[in-house]
Amino acid sequence: MRKAILSMFISLDGYITGPKGEFVPPQWSDDLATHWSGYALERAGHLLYGRVNFLFNKGFWEPAETDPNSPAAGVPWAAVMNRLPKTVFSTTLTGDPGWNGTVVRDDLEGTVARLKAEGDGDLYMFGGAGIAQSFVARDLFDEYRLMVTPTLFGDGQRLFAPGFDRIDLTLIDNRTLDTGAVILHYRRERG
Repeated sequence: MRKAILSMFISLDGYITGPKGEFVPPQWSDDLATHWSGYALERAGHLLYGRVNFLFNKGFWEPAETDPNSPAAGVPWAAVMNRLPKTVFSTTLTGDPGWNGTVVRDDLEGTVARLKAEGDGDLYMFGGAGIAQSFVARDLFDEYRLMVTPTLFGDGQRLFAPGFDRIDLTLIDNRTLDTGAVILHYRRERG
């Protein structure tokens, strides 16, 4: 059975966006490409998104197939990002979202159970905060793979909002990148 994995980067003070809600990517390097993006995409069989992050990523990656001048066209894993099936959890998105996506309006637990039982490769959620918080509150992740960046934002959107029950994790791997970021990989311990 495949696993559901939260794979997101956060600032040292716990934010996934800057103070004005802006996307602040980590400092890029070949080390990060290998151990962060490459690692996830070698193992992913299906991607999970909230609406905002799905539309953002679709807008970035999809043009790589048709526009050689798009920013994503030169990225080695653009074809993988465009090929992988995706589930977007949204109450407002309607119809076919494109980009190999399927919209799910409700039944997060049932959808995740079904996806975990079918296909190859793990289920990776790259964002955003709202859907990640819904998954955490329902204890749907089997693993948490977080990249903590050497940045203090001071404000923004937190990855972990208060109000969920305690979840115990076991560290299964950690890696310091040449950028100063640290990847922490935890497994959910179930009784």
